[in-house]
Amino acid sequence: MDPEHAAATGRERSQRPQKSHHEVADELRARIRSGVLRPGQRMPTQARLADEFGVERGAVRQALRILQSERLLTNVSKGAPATVAPDLGLARVPAGPGAPPQPTMVALASRVAAAFAAPHVEIDALCLTSVSLTLAIGEPLRQIHAGRLKPAKVDVRVLLPSRDIDLAFPAPVEASAAGLLHRRWLAQRNAQGQVLQHNLLALRATHGIDVHVTFRALPFTPPVKLYLLNGAEALFAYYTLSRREREIEHEQLEMYDSDGTRSMLFGFEQGAGLRDTTFVEQSHLWFNALWETISSELQLTS
Repeated sequence: MDPEHAAATGRERSQRPQKSHHEVADELRARIRSGVLRPGQRMPTQARLADEFGVERGAVRQALRILQSERLLTNVSKGAPATVAPDLGLARVPAGPGAPPQPTMVALASRVAAAFAAPHVEIDALCLTSVSLTLAIGEPLRQIHAGRLKPAKVDVRVLLPSRDIDLAFPAPVEASAAGLLHRRWLAQRNAQGQVLQHNLLALRATHGIDVHVTFRALPFTPPVKLYLLNGAEALFAYYTLSRREREIEHEQLEMYDSDGTRSMLFGFEQGAGLRDTTFVEQSHLWFNALWETISSELQLTS
């Protein structure tokens, strides 16, 4: 390329509105879904995609990793261009910031997997139990064991309600059953947290990844759940209560509770406009304030 043409190309790129990596991923996803890019076909090079979309190669790499986490692409981490997945029937529904809100278990796994494509993974979570996060972590763990992801460091912090408080929910309709319901919630909180901690810490021995998992206890029942990913995304959902009946220790109990795995998750992204950026920043400030002030040490024991 002659210098004059290169300069003109640079000017053209600088004058284009800068796309986010999620916009690049959305466009490439649409091409795959529509058949423009076919199963087994090689993608254009990262340099060519960067030039086409007017972005840096880093944004292209992030977009490709998102599509890899959705099982739309393979071989993203290799030197050669990525390849469209041969079996698109396994692909996940896109669930990034800007996408419509979706149930937690539809949206969270793909966002957590995308977060694990970074060299340093940072996940902060505030929730009633860690069941949704424990399930969502399964996807990046599979990709790590398959050799498709290899972060160098993983830091996870989780805020959960203290065992010593009277929970606002789950709550029995009849107050006499409060102790039984509390024991059930506590057993679930501890079991899910222990599984999450064990699965992540195992990465130290199996893959040499520097992993830290910390839990702290809140003196209140959170009415919402919040996941903060790599300082760049905030995923937020309400716990919506309903009256339901369940069998606990061979007793039928009427209770007020929420199915957190079905809570609709809303995504916000740093840099995707003032509203999103402010929400992400304020969510981090709120989480850190709780972590550093009124929360206390939490042991995942009965």
